[in-house]
Amino acid sequence: MLSRMSSNLNADLWIRNYHPGAAGSTQLVCLPHAGGSASFYFPVSQAMSPAVDVLAIQYPGRQDRRSEPSVQDLHVLARQIFTVLRPRTDRPMALFGHSMGASLAFEVARLLETEAGVVPRRLFASGRRAPSTHRDERVHLMDDQGVIDELRKLNGTGGGMLADDEMIRLILPAVRADYTAAETYRASSGGPLSCPITVFTGSDDPKVSLDEARSWQAHTTADFDFRAFPGGHFFLTQHQAGVLGVMKEQLTSGRPVPSAR
Repeated sequence: MLSRMSSNLNADLWIRNYHPGAAGSTQLVCLPHAGGSASFYFPVSQAMSPAVDVLAIQYPGRQDRRSEPSVQDLHVLARQIFTVLRPRTDRPMALFGHSMGASLAFEVARLLETEAGVVPRRLFASGRRAPSTHRDERVHLMDDQGVIDELRKLNGTGGGMLADDEMIRLILPAVRADYTAAETYRASSGGPLSCPITVFTGSDDPKVSLDEARSWQAHTTADFDFRAFPGGHFFLTQHQAGVLGVMKEQLTSGRPVPSAR
């Protein structure tokens, strides 16, 4: 059991560093949305390098890790990612997550602060309500067609992919597991984070109201920045340049990195 766990937490399985950043640059850990994969952040890595060192996380159960079981508990997944990242905390680190990835980024940030004594440079939360808010969502309990319809409605996956029966069979187990993790998630106990938080949201996102997005402010004792963009849940695809511009400025502005506890 120990050897299997060590293998599953091999950094090479989890971290994709498509365009390595300059020596000493801030590491930006990018956490995908439900059903997403590390490759979603390839354009982010391309645009941010070499000023920022983008580390895209590949969850179990998809693409080259599809033979591994997906994780259905966000807290379990957060601890696995924290374990993989811990050896890298000798350099400045920030976190970015979209949708489910934002909740996961919050939990990883908490583990970094409470168990490693490392305060992330900044947490970027995109397309997700604050951990203190809750909706009764049950997509993970729907049949396969219901899950596919939800994906189409949110426009997070290309229509061509969803029209391909073989592709659907490949991605549905991971999608359902991710929805289970996201919809059953409740924030861990504890006070607010010490790191600054920047929130990005779509003004017409059916999954996140503006008030739910602004509620992230209660989860930090440091600076809070709120940015709303026109669009729905995947506003990022239309506003990539604007979002990345904000992130790059905040990570390379020369402001001091928050000190460890």
